Amino acid sequence: MGSLLALSRLIDRINEFVGRNVSWLVLAAVLISAGNATIRKMFDMSSNAWLEVQWYLFGAVFMLAAGYTLRKNEHVRIDVIAGNLSKRTRDWIDLFGHFLFLLPFCLMMTYLAWPFFWRSFSSGEMSSNAGGLIIWPAKLSILIGFILLTAQAFSEIIKRIAVLRGIINEEPGHDHSMPPQVEAASEMKDGNNA
Repeated sequence: MGSLLALSRLIDRINEFVGRNVSWLVLAAVLISAGNATIRKMFDMSSNAWLEVQWYLFGAVFMLAAGYTLRKNEHVRIDVIAGNLSKRTRDWIDLFGHFLFLLPFCLMMTYLAWPFFWRSFSSGEMSSNAGGLIIWPAKLSILIGFILLTAQAFSEIIKRIAVLRGIINEEPGHDHSMPPQVEAASEMKDGNNA
């Protein structure tokens, strides 16, 4: 289990690095959008390429940060239900959910994204818009995003198993079962019921 936990830590570090650095693409998209709007209004000229760059950057942020989002436990949950369950039950739900739903979905999407990207790359596919850009970089971000999300799903499965077996404790501030404020409310409720 030690080597699997080392692999999990490596995956976490990669997704941390990618997630923190891809956030700069948001700034780039905002600056390009503002610049494009300013030029369009002041000089009455624009290009579809500027609009497509904005879309590519937004798509890249969304796709490349998916693994980071899972790592930080920032994805959507139904806390109303989970708040009434014990920590151990939530860990089991996470383990089965990641293993039975998230991982197969990510593997399937990675498998499907490869030919989707490769056909675009090998053909030099271009946007059908006048002045549009090549399309394969956007499709590559889909492939890389699902690879990173798949890797993070493996990491989360490894950590859930280790937590359930008592090998590791949950990292402070990184409870992968619930956001800290909901966990605290749940613990207070459990203390009142004792």
